[in-house]
Amino acid sequence: MSSVETTYFPTLRKVREASETLKGVAVLTPLTSNIRYSKKFNGKIQFKREDLQQVRSYKIRGAYNKIHSLSRDQRRKGIVCASAGNHAQGVAYACAKLEIKGAIYMPAPTPKQKIEQVKMFGGNYIEIILVGDTFDDAFDAAKADCKSSDKTFIHPFNDPKTIEGQATVGLEIIEQCKDHIDYVFVAIGGGGLASGLSSIFQVLSPKTKIIGVEPLGAPAMKTAIDNKEIQTLDHIDKFIDGASVKRIGFLNYEICKTLLHDIVLVDEGKVCQTILDLYNKEAIVAEPAGALSIAALDDYAEAIDGKNVVCIVSGSNNDISRMAEIKERALLYNKLKHYFIVKFPQRSGALKQFVAEILGPTDDIAHFQYTKRNSKETGPAVVGIEIEKPEDLDPLIKRMKAHHFFGEYLNDKPHLFEFLT
Repeated sequence: MSSVETTYFPTLRKVREASETLKGVAVLTPLTSNIRYSKKFNGKIQFKREDLQQVRSYKIRGAYNKIHSLSRDQRRKGIVCASAGNHAQGVAYACAKLEIKGAIYMPAPTPKQKIEQVKMFGGNYIEIILVGDTFDDAFDAAKADCKSSDKTFIHPFNDPKTIEGQATVGLEIIEQCKDHIDYVFVAIGGGGLASGLSSIFQVLSPKTKIIGVEPLGAPAMKTAIDNKEIQTLDHIDKFIDGASVKRIGFLNYEICKTLLHDIVLVDEGKVCQTILDLYNKEAIVAEPAGALSIAALDDYAEAIDGKNVVCIVSGSNNDISRMAEIKERALLYNKLKHYFIVKFPQRSGALKQFVAEILGPTDDIAHFQYTKRNSKETGPAVVGIEIEKPEDLDPLIKRMKAHHFFGEYLNDKPHLFEFLT
C-alpha cells in the first residue's frame, strides 16, 4: 500500500460534498436527549438515532456515496459487496435507486430479517449469495467475484468515499447540538463510521473525545492499535454480527489510531441487557451493534458525570427470533441463570423434594433434561435455574449439596456449557 493510501483523512469539503449527495437519500436523523440515562449518569446523554434511517442503519450513507461516485462504465459493469447485513441494505437501496446491478455476498448465518430487507430494498437489481460463516468469508468470495467479472467492489468500511459518507453522521451531530460535546461513543466493526466521525470532529470540534466501542469477542481495532499493526483475529464471537470482523481496514486503522481517545470492549451479555433495557424502557428496537455505544457508558460513568455525551444508535435490524438468545445471554451475564448437573435419586417424589426443599421461594426451573435409568441409584439431569439476585446462588448450591442432589456446576465449564446456550 502506498503512503498516500495510509495517510488518507477525509476533508471537510469532501464530507460536505457527501452530505449534498445524500440529500433525499439519507434521513436527517434526530439527536434526542434521553431522560433515564441522563439521570443515571448525571449528565446530558443524547442518542443519534441512525436506527431511524430508511434502511434502519447509518450504512446507507457510505454505500450510496460510494456507488454514486462510480463512472458510467463502472455502473454498466455492476457492483459487488460483502456484508453481514446493514451495508448490504444500503448497497441494495443504492442499486435500485441508481438502477445498477449488484451481487451481494452475505455470511450464511445472517439473520433472516436482514436478508429479507436486502431483497426488499434491492428488488430485481440485486442478487444475494450466502457463503461462509463470517463477514470475512463473504468478503473473500466477493473479492474473487470482482476479480473474475471486472465489477467494482463496494467496501463496507475501507474506502474513502464510504468513510466520507459515514462522516456525515458527525457533521449532522455537530450542526444539531448547540452546546459543546464532551464525548461521543461509537461502535466499531471495520471502522468506517468511527474513522469518518472522528475525522470530522477533529476539524470542527477537536476537544470532543471520541470513544470507540467493540464487542469483547471481536476486538479487531483495539488489537491492531495495541500491537501497532493490523492483525487478523483467529477467532471471533459472531453474535454482534454488525460489529464482528476478523480484520479492520488499513484506512480506518490509520485514522482511528490517531484520532480515537479510547476503545472500550463490552461483553456481549452486557450488550444483550442493554438491548432489553432499550426495548422495555425506551421503546427503542436496537440491534446488537446498535446498542454497543450505550452499553459502554458504565465503563465511563465517572468521566461522563456532568458531561454532554452523544451515543450513536447505529442500527435497528434485529430479528425477533434472536430475542430468546438475547435474554439468555443477558441472564448469564447478570449471573441470574445457572446450569447444573443434578443427581436425582431414582425414586418417586425426588423431583417434588427438589422443588420443595432445594429451590428458594423466587428460584425458577428454566431448563430440565432427564432420562430415567432403572439400573442406577441416581439419574443425572441437566437443570437450568433462574434466580432473583446473584447472591442467591451460594445458598442454592449449599442446599443441593446438603440433600445430595449436587452433581456439577456447568456455567464455568465452557467445553460443556457451549452445548446448552
